[in-house]
Amino acid sequence: MSVYTGESRGELLAWLNELLEPVPITKVEQCGTGSVYCQIIDSIYGDLPMTKVKFNAKMEYEYLDNFKILQKAFNVHRIEKPIPVQRLIKCKMQDNLEFLQWMKKYWDANSGGMAYDAEGRAGGMIPTAPPPTSRTASSSARAAYSRPGAGIGGVGASRQVSSASAAQVAQMQARVAEIEAHSESLLKERDFYFDKLRNIELIVQERMAIEGVTQEESDVMAKIQEILYATIEGFEVPEGEEQPLHAEEEETF
Repeated sequence: MSVYTGESRGELLAWLNELLEPVPITKVEQCGTGSVYCQIIDSIYGDLPMTKVKFNAKMEYEYLDNFKILQKAFNVHRIEKPIPVQRLIKCKMQDNLEFLQWMKKYWDANSGGMAYDAEGRAGGMIPTAPPPTSRTASSSARAAYSRPGAGIGGVGASRQVSSASAAQVAQMQARVAEIEAHSESLLKERDFYFDKLRNIELIVQERMAIEGVTQEESDVMAKIQEILYATIEGFEVPEGEEQPLHAEEEETF
């Protein structure tokens, strides 16, 4: 488990889009191809053979070639951080998020703050659209980048505007994804604790139904029920929501 919490996905994507423009990075999972990690290290030292990096990689064996370049750079610059290649090439969000957070921390500590010419360093080999790992990338972001610079400003101005737009779209998409993931996590946590409370409720009801329980135990069970069914001031069951479990059972004939 990573001990460095680092930036959120939205912050990391915004940073990548600023550093590696003009190609939009819309998902952390895109880093699993290895090309983005190579670009980050190259933006610090400027000595990676970027023309050998496979920016159009679509298969894991192609990703491995990129990670070989990255590992060699780590060795040359004596970067002791292990690269979990087999996890990263699966293009899963969590593994790449943790490694990207570490990369950002390393970049902050070692970068001179100079602008990085990602397209120039790659010798024009960078694709004009996100790689296949970005399955849910917004079509509007891709269209904004690929649309020719017709009319006002020409090609150069269009590229600058579309790059900025793509970065903003990517940042907003990442923020939405982050909120959705957080919401899903909260729902799972709610259901987890609800199930626990439901089990406790059933046990209490079973004990209360047994004849001959001691008064002490009965008092304890009653106290537990009181805690289970307590509400906060102003709480109301939303319209359409199910009634409390104990109420449903009391109405059963």
